[in-house]
Amino acid sequence: MGVLNSKPQPDERDFEQSLRPRRFSQFIGQKQVVENLRVFVEAAKMRGDVLDHILLSGPPGLGKTTLAGIVANELGTRFVATSGPVLERPADLAGILTDLKRGDVLFIDEVHRLPRIVEEYLYSAMEDFQINIVLDQGAAARTIRLNLQRFTLIGATTREGLLTAAFRARFGVVQKLGYYPAEELAEIARRSAAILGVPIDADAALLLAQRSRGTPRVVNRLLRRVRDFAQVLSDGRITAKICEHALEQMGIDEHGCESTDRAILGVLSEHGGGPVGIKTIAVAVGETPDTIEEVYEPYLIRKGFLRKTQRGRVLAPAGSRYIRTARQKMQKDLF
Repeated sequence: MGVLNSKPQPDERDFEQSLRPRRFSQFIGQKQVVENLRVFVEAAKMRGDVLDHILLSGPPGLGKTTLAGIVANELGTRFVATSGPVLERPADLAGILTDLKRGDVLFIDEVHRLPRIVEEYLYSAMEDFQINIVLDQGAAARTIRLNLQRFTLIGATTREGLLTAAFRARFGVVQKLGYYPAEELAEIARRSAAILGVPIDADAALLLAQRSRGTPRVVNRLLRRVRDFAQVLSDGRITAKICEHALEQMGIDEHGCESTDRAILGVLSEHGGGPVGIKTIAVAVGETPDTIEEVYEPYLIRKGFLRKTQRGRVLAPAGSRYIRTARQKMQKDLF
């Protein structure tokens, strides 16, 4: 999967953790969301009450997990993290819930992927802070009700539309995160570079920001890779020249597109601009339909290169011009 993929990669966990802000004052961007959460947290602390359950929605890589951790830090409580796909049965969740102390933050990433039986098990835990435990099996089976400590559930989702209305209604606070402007991403790049001890020029940080698809995770990933080029090919300082060279070597052009983006648009071009079904595109570029829809299409649609219709994907005029220019450049570089 490409370097511009906004989903977390297995080898990035420790790297991302080292760069994450710990307080609201350190968090860059999402000003309205941050200010709202700050008010809700402070109000709960002033009342000596437990914070309402929170739902954070938006594309991957925008800071949902980071904000959940900040909420726990600001509250001074424990942060317990898990994810929807891991919780296959109510029993998987029961052990976590019974271990929570008053005010603890339970964070469930990809909460839209909770199995329905687990989601329904959460209802009484979120509303009444009680769960039912089944003891024994068969004719001897019996159910006991356990009281839970009052806790705050923070759910993160990239597909809010997949949540049931009943589940969504149980969150007292719902906040949606949006893509970042280049100026804020450049500030994030400079902050991350300072933490890593890597000098970076302001124009290089802006260049990284402009090609990061509006996503902090992507700008940090590009910074990590460009740092390698700066250390090997220069004196370690990230300049605009080094940055431009590194991005070109990674196949990332001035539009923030990489090889898979160009392959998707190329398939549409080869089919007369479409419409082309998502499965056909996925087979042609060697990716799964879900990856095409969740990772690549949103950016191509935002750029005005691609349109979704009921009959399939269609190459927009801007996308046609882009892919034509990209092919001309490729032929020029080849010869």
